[in-house]
Amino acid sequence: MVRFMSDDDERRPGPPHQSARPTQAVVLAGGQGSRLRPYTDDRPKPMVEIPGTGTPIIGHQLAWLAAEGVTDAVVSCGHLAAVLQDWLETADLPLRVRTVVEKEPLGRGGGLKFAAARLPEPDQPWYATNGDIWTRFSLRDMADFHDERGATATLALARPRIPWGAVETNEFGHVLDFIESPPSPYLINAGVYVFSAAFTALLPDRGDHERTTFPRLARERRLAGFPLPQGAYWRAIDTAKDLTEAAKELASGPAPQGHGSFDTAPVPHG
Repeated sequence: MVRFMSDDDERRPGPPHQSARPTQAVVLAGGQGSRLRPYTDDRPKPMVEIPGTGTPIIGHQLAWLAAEGVTDAVVSCGHLAAVLQDWLETADLPLRVRTVVEKEPLGRGGGLKFAAARLPEPDQPWYATNGDIWTRFSLRDMADFHDERGATATLALARPRIPWGAVETNEFGHVLDFIESPPSPYLINAGVYVFSAAFTALLPDRGDHERTTFPRLARERRLAGFPLPQGAYWRAIDTAKDLTEAAKELASGPAPQGHGSFDTAPVPHG
């Protein structure tokens, strides 16, 4: 069992390494998850279990991070932080985990910077992920993509399926076809990131990095986008419907052609 560390533990930097692939990560787990009520009335959003797995969302995330070479994670807590900390203390974790708790709201960018300050190797690159994402793809490939482009920050990009049926028409307004849950024509931020060590200093102390740091890096061509590979599984757990759909996908084996999934990738099992 890997030791869980609270924010009060003394930071002990690990041995330096030269790999461009991060071995440390931040998980943002402080949201209230109001759209997931009543599940989040007594637990933070990342502690909600995917039906049929017996494991909370964050448990799947930490297992995935460890499988991708991450040895240390900092979990940023907020809403009902003690519930998450208690689970981490007793869980059989596949990597070292410490938690931090914001004493006052810092915004997404400020919260990310606050958590990153507790990473064991501040001069090395790091991953970050939103605490409500359930996904499987190669983080190592994403890190290589980030390194090859000399980016300061790289976002994973998803193309989820639209949850409604689409209607195809011709130039005369005649209906040609009905398409059930087609892929979105737009890529979206998938909530998974690779950051170079220098990125931390660019984050605001308070506020939203997606309105400040990311636009600046985009103008300077230092922000890259990594499209999730064909067949990758990705889903954001935002509502009770997402939980239901995730459970259906899990029970059916291969992920169906549903909202948030890609092709027919196997659904992850923790």
